[in-house]
Amino acid sequence: MKSYHNKNKRAVRLWLLLPFLLMASVVEAQVTVDVRIDSLELWVGEQTRITLDVSTDTKSKLVMPQVKAGDMLTPGVEVVEVAKADTQQLNEGARRLVSQSYIVTSFDSALYYLPPLVVKVDGKEYQSKNLALRVLSIPIDTVHVDRFYGPKEIMAVPFSWTDWSLIFALSVLLLVWVLGLAYFYIRYRDNKPIIKIIKLAPKVLPHTKAMEEIDQIKAEKVWAKEDSKEYYTRLTAILRTYIEKRYGFNAMEMTSTEIIDRLLKEQTSESLDELRMLFQTADLVKFAKYNTLINENDANLVNAIEFINQTKVEADENAVPEPDEVTIEQKRSRRTLISMRLALVLLTLAALALLGWILWMVYDLVV
Repeated sequence: MKSYHNKNKRAVRLWLLLPFLLMASVVEAQVTVDVRIDSLELWVGEQTRITLDVSTDTKSKLVMPQVKAGDMLTPGVEVVEVAKADTQQLNEGARRLVSQSYIVTSFDSALYYLPPLVVKVDGKEYQSKNLALRVLSIPIDTVHVDRFYGPKEIMAVPFSWTDWSLIFALSVLLLVWVLGLAYFYIRYRDNKPIIKIIKLAPKVLPHTKAMEEIDQIKAEKVWAKEDSKEYYTRLTAILRTYIEKRYGFNAMEMTSTEIIDRLLKEQTSESLDELRMLFQTADLVKFAKYNTLINENDANLVNAIEFINQTKVEADENAVPEPDEVTIEQKRSRRTLISMRLALVLLTLAALALLGWILWMVYDLVV
């Protein structure tokens, strides 16, 4: 009777403990750790993938194995790469599946035992199953040794125009750039315009120009003034300029006597008598302070006009008129100078950057 009573007590205790045992098994079943390998055999130097799958509740704290590239899973088996962990949501977000891949290799032929990978879930450790990996050595034909050859000589890479075409084009561009920069700098240094502006004006005949200046003397009535030196200086300058352009010798640097002697080779002495008297009077006024009369000044003016009319050469009506070049020089302002300096600096930096790029491309091709 007593034995039966004890059996009943044990049965009651088991029924009371059964819910707790079931709960513990459920908690234990919430974490699953699985591992798989793509290939159980591989040649020396080949690689294979090991994948670790861990399934836990979403709210659980999971710590994956601290394995990084270069580590040894076991002596002889090296981790080449560790991929980024992939997480998938399961059961409408209540659970998660974390997958971690490891690329491994080996350079010694043997049968390797791979220890289990350990993860931590809420501070508790869980292990995967064991794996085995067989690494096979590459068979070598030791019978036909004549089929093995030594290392080859270093071969030069054949020239490819496609690889160098861009470098060549950029080099030409850099050369043009540097030449333009040098021209820009020289024009800036010499205070000359970057672009020389030239206007073409109609060419004026020597006698026309001389008569226009004599008409100006007439309008100003210079011969009627007391200062005869100014009058004869202007009048002889007009005649010297006309003679130089009409006959083609440097009359501005010659004396009056030298001009007359040179003109004697071109004209008769009768046509030069009035011109000789004009130059002699001008020399007396300028160097001997000779005082002339108004009618004498008027006569010399008429003599100058007659000499020009007698010696002038009219333009050919059928000839194409030749224009004269009139160069316009521009004076730079302070703002223009600052802008030019800034442009010089920027162009120089751009040229250096282009040179560096070309050198880098050449180095990349050669090395």
